[in-house]
Amino acid sequence: MNQFTVAAMFRANVAERGERPMFRMAGTTVTWAEHHRRASSVSQALLAEGLSPGDRVAFLDRNGLPYFEVLFGGALMGAVNVAVNWRLAPAEMAGVIDDARARVLVVEAGFLACLPAMTSGLPSVTRIVVIGDPDAVKAHADEGGASDLGRRVGYEQWVEAADPLDPGYVGGPDEVSLQLYTSGTTGLPKGVMLANRNVATMIEQAGADAFGIDDSTVSLVAMPLFHIGGSGWALTAMSRGGVSVILRDIDPAELLRLIEDEGVTHAFVVPAVLMMLLANPAIETTDLSSLDTIFYGASPIAEDVLVRCLSTFGCRFAQVYGMTETSGAIVRLDHEDHDPGGARQHLLRAAGRPLPGVEIRIVDPDTGDILGPDAVGEIWTRSGYNMLGYFDKPAETASTVVEGGWLRTGDAGYLDTDGYLFLHDRIKDMIVSGGENIYPAEVENVLLGLPGLVDAAVIGVPDDTWGETPKAIVVAGDGAHVTAEAVIAWCRDRLAHYKCPTSVDFVDVLPRNPSGKILKRELREPYWVGRQRRVH
Repeated sequence: MNQFTVAAMFRANVAERGERPMFRMAGTTVTWAEHHRRASSVSQALLAEGLSPGDRVAFLDRNGLPYFEVLFGGALMGAVNVAVNWRLAPAEMAGVIDDARARVLVVEAGFLACLPAMTSGLPSVTRIVVIGDPDAVKAHADEGGASDLGRRVGYEQWVEAADPLDPGYVGGPDEVSLQLYTSGTTGLPKGVMLANRNVATMIEQAGADAFGIDDSTVSLVAMPLFHIGGSGWALTAMSRGGVSVILRDIDPAELLRLIEDEGVTHAFVVPAVLMMLLANPAIETTDLSSLDTIFYGASPIAEDVLVRCLSTFGCRFAQVYGMTETSGAIVRLDHEDHDPGGARQHLLRAAGRPLPGVEIRIVDPDTGDILGPDAVGEIWTRSGYNMLGYFDKPAETASTVVEGGWLRTGDAGYLDTDGYLFLHDRIKDMIVSGGENIYPAEVENVLLGLPGLVDAAVIGVPDDTWGETPKAIVVAGDGAHVTAEAVIAWCRDRLAHYKCPTSVDFVDVLPRNPSGKILKRELREPYWVGRQRRVH
């Protein structure tokens, strides 16, 4: 795998499995050869736009076949794929596109209405390629300034005008193939650069015991592709030449139907989706017998939910822990360790053991000392999964990937004497709600712009569906009349809804230490009494 690149993996599968199915979605089946022709046309279209290897291509849409046409089309000529989180507010979307300095933006017609609110004007973008309604190419002109209509073209027109000729670019293992964005603690986006060698490391595990994937696998791609749990899982699963079944949106009834109708064998989902499936009446009549393994992770899961899943789905379950900066999973809790009521029941609280080739150490965040078994500290990791760094952010990269190639995860935990990793809490104050990372500082900055508020803190509190959800604890100024509804509405006008507080408490003063830092642990403690807080 040393010479692996995304383009080489794709071409090898096309050569070996050309007429076999690669994708199935919404009643449409696409073979490897058909997808190669489409991706080759996209590649030629990007070259015609003047793009060179290393240039960024932004993609804004829900899950669908065009995403993979753009991803592989870019790989065939060396462009870097940047999947934009469509759940963000328009200004946040623009922040990602601008930070990546994307030359081309591929956007679904339904998101064109967001463009006028991208007040930066997307200065690096020279071409906007619109998926869907041809009339939408001329719609939603920016009424507040210069129109971007001159930059727009319809996706089908753009693709069909280019020859389906693979340009033959291969690239190298250290070239960036994906740039996925994770929020920074200041609210500024950080582009995680994943190289071909990172993807190669993921794929080396695809056919090994970690995932058990081969060319007979029918993989369900259900999670959003702007997450590593979407794109990373998709690439891993398709690398062995199996079929990928694409789900556009999380719809529990549709997801269950696909498992039965398509014979899905493997899937990755977050715990919130598992809970939705358990609550859907269709699960009682759905044939789940094709399922081999369900992988889950990215957010906390209650043990009773996990026990119900084991009974209901009747297949193997494996938990994974990782982050975008580690190309996804680096720790796995095997199915054999899921032993409710048995001798290994205590392992249901564990994240698992490191995958082959992954080193984990626990470090005292204050002294830098390496800690022994059962001692809680910051989790550090080193492996071929570790990112190249954050795009154009050397200082942030240097503080995350430190001497010796160790990556500081920002999570706290401990290793037991058998090498199992247990997640204890977070070194950072990050909230994980339904698999989405939420940084309190970003939300607090928005809250403090609300007239009448003089202080604010945001914490994660338990939620039966999402694992945890943001709560705002605020201080109103003397004489101010601020309601919880007004606080939430203020945030919803300025942030993606999943980042917004779902509840608000008013207090007279926030607890702080002598240096003025808010005591977040003290604020969180009452809400987590009696709960085993698990972070994934």
